[in-house]
Amino acid sequence: MHPGHLACQGCGAALAMRYALKALGPDTIMDIPACCWSVISGPFPHTALNVPVYHTAFETAASTAAGIRAALRVLGRERTTVLAWAGDGGTFDIGLQALSAAAERNDDFIYAVYDNEAYMNTGIQRSSATPYGAWTTTTPAENFKQRPKKDMVRIMAAHRIPYIATASVAYPEDFIRKFTRAKALKGMRFIHILAPCPVGWRAQPQHTIKIARLAVRTRLFPLLEIEDGVRWRLTVNPANPRPVSEYLALQGRFKHLTTAQVESIQESVDRNWGDVAALAGAAAVGAAPPDANAAADEP
Repeated sequence: MHPGHLACQGCGAALAMRYALKALGPDTIMDIPACCWSVISGPFPHTALNVPVYHTAFETAASTAAGIRAALRVLGRERTTVLAWAGDGGTFDIGLQALSAAAERNDDFIYAVYDNEAYMNTGIQRSSATPYGAWTTTTPAENFKQRPKKDMVRIMAAHRIPYIATASVAYPEDFIRKFTRAKALKGMRFIHILAPCPVGWRAQPQHTIKIARLAVRTRLFPLLEIEDGVRWRLTVNPANPRPVSEYLALQGRFKHLTTAQVESIQESVDRNWGDVAALAGAAAVGAAPPDANAAADEP
């Protein structure tokens, strides 16, 4: 990345891009559909990105990446990394059909979704990545999001693609290691990044990393890897998890929730962690998985 971009203060998506390109290097071609990053990179002819970028239609991140890979194959440039970089709206919702098709074909590129849990670029409307209980402009406090967040990790795992990972801007070593590993593989690779949005989450910009870390430490956002859709492994395992209320309290989008509703979210987080830990071969109470690639989280 070049110095300077148009992201808001504390933008998790801007930091995620910096980490991703640090891992992938200059021999990378990206495509970005309509999303925050189609603005963050700067107005034509300027850009904050020091790699070739195609700006594409909202629903075409995966299909464009597949086309770029096909063109590179004709040119004999097999070593160039192709990266589709999309928001949750263009991944969980509008771009899901193209993404599923590319995954079924096992097209050879990395698909990264920076998930800020709403359509932030167009006015903070809810997406299917918006979690239960959250305020958005289309799910106001008196009618907050009633349905749980779509589980994209399990949806992609059902496609049996070679590599899936989750990543957080609060864990840069884990983040960069996963992109480095993805770069070395062939076929479809899907990385789900939690990228806090201070504006949409009604949070202070200086709390971005704290919020992202709490998402992991509360076990709300497990950091994991999945190989071929079936071999699950935790890469950060918080043995002494924090209550999810600490994560919610830093975000104004949840301030309307009652104590009972927060407790319901905690129960949901605990159930999901138990399922993920079982798939990863780890004890739900926090024991390290047998693979030993997982690191214990620190305070």
